Order: sequence, then structure tokens, then C-alpha cells
Amino acid sequence: MNILDQIVNDKRKEVDLRRSLIPTSQLEQSVLFERDTVSLTERLKNSATGIIAEHKRRSPSKSIINQNLNVFDVANGYESAGVCGMSVLTDGKYFGGSLDDLLLARASCNLPLLRKEFIIHTYQILEAKAYGADVILLIASILSNIEIKRFSELAKSLNLEVLLEIHNEEELHKSVMPSLDMIGVNNRNLKTFEVSLETSKHLSSLIPDDFIKISESGISNVEAIKELQPYGYQGFLIGENFMKTANAGKSAKSFIKNLI
Repeated sequence: MNILDQIVNDKRKEVDLRRSLIPTSQLEQSVLFERDTVSLTERLKNSATGIIAEHKRRSPSKSIINQNLNVFDVANGYESAGVCGMSVLTDGKYFGGSLDDLLLARASCNLPLLRKEFIIHTYQILEAKAYGADVILLIASILSNIEIKRFSELAKSLNLEVLLEIHNEEELHKSVMPSLDMIGVNNRNLKTFEVSLETSKHLSSLIPDDFIKISESGISNVEAIKELQPYGYQGFLIGENFMKTANAGKSAKSFIKNLI
């Protein structure tokens, strides 16, 4: 069993437990459930940099990245740096995140927030809305075409945008549908953890122009972005590069300054 299978197995148990503790009716009564969402796609279309900065404490591939940074400060710093949006890891067991991180980020900035999570149930989409997200992530490799359709259509009905993550042509072809907003190419092979920007380059011409193209993982310098922009990428998800420093916001600001 690879790490992705393990995560999904654990996630099913976790979601079952959460559903037994907090009914959907309670999520729907959340103060944030009625808020107007902020569009990440609009921010990306109107940006010269396209940076989506991530809050991530640890990961299965890198173990501890940074346990010391406060989410409130990170979100504040990212907003001051001029990023287009913020990705918040909410998985606890493997990434050290939580839904409270999403809540804190929402309280501290007006950036579009992506709930970075292994979504395998509609309940998690309601959670995303209730905790202040603007965008959800759907990972093609762990979902069927029917699930992607059902989840993305539910998200759209809640005014949430949808980022679909793919790793190869097969995942792209099974997943393309009108209820998606952005397609993200993950340059990291989740089975081997190897990273290559060639994945983004190869898949760029196959992604229909109706969708905003985002490149994820392995973007650690300005050169990588300049290399990918000619392939039509308007968004770049960067996590470890900022989070491994003592001040993620300051690091993002310096990065953007060098990029412009």
C-alpha cells in the first residue's frame, strides 16, 4: 500500500468520526456558511505573479517543515506580500494541519483560501464552506469521474471554486468537466515523491483553455516560474519554500519582488 492509499484509508475513518460528532445541519448554521466567497481565479487572471502560498507544518515526504509559525501571522504576512491566495493544509495525521488553521487564516486575512485536503466525501465540502474556505481541492487520483462531478457540482452550488489536481494524461482525460475552475498539475509523483517540472510542461497543451492552469510542487525559485509561464500557467502553488524559513510572509515578499 502506498502513502496515498494509507492517507485515504485513514481519511475515511476520520470523516466517519467527524460526521458522527457534528451533523451537517450544524455546519450549515455556521456564521461563515453565508459569507460571500472571494474568487481565486479572478485574482490569478489579474496577477503578474500568480503565487498561491501555502501553510504546511510537515509532510510525509519532508517530515517536519516548520512547527513554529503561527497561522495568523503567516496569513497576515502572505497578504502583505501580495500573494493571490493561500492554501491551508487541514489534514492532521500526515501534515499537522486542522480545520482550526483554516478558521484562523480566515480571521486574519481577506485572501482567497484553498482548503488543501484529501476530499473523499461531500461532508468535507460543507466543512470547507463552514470554516471559511473559498476553494476546494479535488485529487483526481483518489476519485472516480462520478465523484469529481458530484463533489465539484456541490462546491459550485455553495459558491466555492474547484481546483482539480492531476498527475498524468489519464487523470486529466477522465476528469475534465464544466464544474471545475482550475486544473493543477502536481509535479510530485505521490507514489515515489520524485519531483519534475517536465510534468507541468508535458500536460500544459492538453489542458483546455477554459481552465486556469496551476503548477504545484517543486517550485523553489523564480526561474521555475519563468520557465513555466510560457506554457500557459497562471498559478503557482508554493509551500515548503516559504514555510521552511523563520518568516514565511517576508520570504514570500522577497520572492515576489524578485519575480516582478
